[in-house]
Amino acid sequence: MEGVGIYDRDLLIVDREEQARHQDVVLAFLDGELTCKILDAHRRLLCSAHEDFPPIPILDGSDFQIEGVVINAIHFFRHRTG
Repeated sequence: MEGVGIYDRDLLIVDREEQARHQDVVLAFLDGELTCKILDAHRRLLCSAHEDFPPIPILDGSDFQIEGVVINAIHFFRHRTG
């Protein structure tokens, strides 16, 4: 998700009460897998911030739930260990 300023090992702040809107970065469960993607509410897609990864369709009948909206990311300059 580097295309939206989220880097490996960043700490995400997720608001579980916020209503997800078109183009929000969301934390979602889709068919048993947790993912962080950009919500395309108009076309019912979960999109990566990197163009090499295709959008994931949210199909009717799929097990889909938005866990929350990413409202901030904390970037660590020193890598955490462990």
